[in-house]
Parts: sequence; structure tokens; C-alpha cells
Amino acid sequence: MRIAIVGMVLLVVGAIAAITGVLPGSELAGLAARVVPILAFVVAVTIVAELAAEAGLFRVLAHRLAALARGRAIVLWLFVLVLAVASTIFLSLDTTAVLLTPIVVSLAAHARISPIPFALTTVWIANTGSLLLPVSNLTNLLAAEHLDLHPLQFAALTAAPAAAAIVVTAAIVFLTRPRQLLARFEPEQAERPDDPVLFWVAAATVVSLVPALVSGVEVWIPASIAAAVLLVAFAIRRPAVLRPGLVPLPLVLFASGLFVSVEALHAANVTDVLAVVAGTGSSPLDLLRLAGVGAASANAINNLPAYLALEPFAADPIRLIALLIGVNAGAIITPWGSLATLLWHSRLTSMGVEISWPRFMLLGLLAAPLTVTAATFALAWSAT
Repeated sequence: MRIAIVGMVLLVVGAIAAITGVLPGSELAGLAARVVPILAFVVAVTIVAELAAEAGLFRVLAHRLAALARGRAIVLWLFVLVLAVASTIFLSLDTTAVLLTPIVVSLAAHARISPIPFALTTVWIANTGSLLLPVSNLTNLLAAEHLDLHPLQFAALTAAPAAAAIVVTAAIVFLTRPRQLLARFEPEQAERPDDPVLFWVAAATVVSLVPALVSGVEVWIPASIAAAVLLVAFAIRRPAVLRPGLVPLPLVLFASGLFVSVEALHAANVTDVLAVVAGTGSSPLDLLRLAGVGAASANAINNLPAYLALEPFAADPIRLIALLIGVNAGAIITPWGSLATLLWHSRLTSMGVEISWPRFMLLGLLAAPLTVTAATFALAWSAT
């Protein structure tokens, strides 16, 4: 609810800018044409993820993986890592934060091992693992639209930094929690889906959606079709699940407010000062400078407005990917660095898992520079 209120305040600020002429109507219309399809995708994929979770898809998958781990926490953690990467890449970082977090915490609780390494893996991978595809992060969708890139062309640019970010993140989690990850546990019996029909409809829908998201079709179209299929299935088999809360209205209001307010700042030339700190050029150090500015900005004000503010100063595709590295993989220090982190913490507290923010931020201060540096140099290497 607080996110929705912030979004409404930002929309009011943007409306005042439009009424007073600070934000011209033509620029506002151009902004709407750019972001409405993106927000439509966010709504649709959130509905898909929520209904797939209601059908038991993620829970059953997690329990199957726990059974395959055969009592070894390290194997279970590797499975969680793979699941977090796949969820983030194909269904977005917010989906991972919202839906995977309670699953991995429940798995850890049933196995009687610490949930902290699994929870930390989930939130870090949700951010650092969100570089590969446009659908992985809202910032990526904006960048892909800005560059007019097919998803596979986008992935070709981001593959090396995405791999580097994931590997470094995983290494840091393991090296900071080796005793907990090398423990043993007693596997619990795998759960069966409550409604096999809904389970298989959800499974088929998600499996079909994944290739559609990289087909080159505007992503809001297959996501909307998938959402419609699941809405019909639940309307027939479990209508009580269908509620207004399935629509992520607070997130839409928050994102819309950020879009409009940052566009107003651009129109007023307030963000021009960032050109000095962002620098120019595409040498490894130039890219690292831009990524570092992006990471610092994301942790200061949130990754979405940080990207929007710095986008005009990332003039070519390689610099734009460097900016994404900073605002995506670097946004793991402050709780407000990304919306995914706030959603993750909300799920943890609802399950009784306490996280020390000072300790979280100290770990982030270790992980963010290492991850951003590794990903940026991987980008520079792949671009040569």
C-alpha cells in the first residue's frame, strides 16, 4: 500500500508538470506509447505467476528438487539456485522475490536447516540474475525497447555479463555460508498438487510462455494470452482464487509515477548534471564508471528511476548494457535498491524469518562491487 501511495504522489507531481507545461504533451504521449505495453506485460506475467503458484506448480517443483537432493544441503541449494535463475530470467525478478521466497524458506524449515542462505540466494539472484532477457527486469524492457532489439539480440549482448554476475553471486553466497550449505538434512515426502487439472494447465501454460517471450513478438501479447488461459481455468475449477489482488496495482502505480516524474525531470533538464558523472566512451574503465554510477544511483533512489535518469547518457548498446549491470546487479545494498528486495523482505517477515538490515547491507557492500565489476569486464571482453 505504501508503494501505491508513493506512486500516486509521483503521478500527481507528473500531472502538475504536464499542466504547467514543464512536461510537454507530446513527450507525455511518447512516454505512454513506450511504457503502457511494458506495464501490460508486468500485469499479465504477475497474474500468470500468481495463478501458477496457486496451482501448486512452484511448490511441487521445489519438493521434487528437495527429494533429488537426497539429504545434501549443498545439492538442494544448487537446485534452488537454478530455480531462482530460471524464474528470474523468464518470469522476472519480482516473480522470484514474491513466489520463490516462501517456497525456499518452507523447504529449509522442513529440512531443519537455516533458511538464510536460501533466502539470500533468492533475493541476490533476483537482482543479479536479471540481465539476460528483456522480460527479466523492467529496466531491461525499457532498454530493449529503446534499442529496438529482438530478445535474442538482447541476450547476445548480455549473455557474458549475465553469466558472470550469476557465478560471482553464487560464489559469494557459498563462501559466506559454507557450514550451513554443507549440512545434511532429512528429505520430506514430496507433495502432490491439490488439483491435478489446474496443475497441468499451469505447467503447460508456463512451458509454452517461455519460448513465446523470446520469439520477438511484443512480450505483453503472449503474457496476456497465458494470463487469460489461466484465468479461464481458475474461473471454471477454483473461482474463489480470482480476486482483485491478483492485479499488481501498487506496482503499476509506483512504476507509472516513476516514469512520469523522471520524464518531467528530463524535460526540465534537471538530470543533465548526471552526464558529467556518467562519462563517455566504451573502454572497460569507462563502462565500469557508468555501471558504478548506475549501482550507486540505484541504491540511493531505486533502480528504476536510476535507469531512467541515466539512460540518455548511455548512447550506444554496450554502454546501455553497462548501465543495466549497475542498476540491476548493483542494486543489492540498500533495502530500497529494487522493488524485488522490498517484496522479498515482506514475504520473509510474513513467514517469521528475521533479516538484519545492517548485516544485509554489509554483505551487499561486499557482493555488489564484485558482481558489477565482474559483469562489466565480461561485457567489455565480449564486446571486443
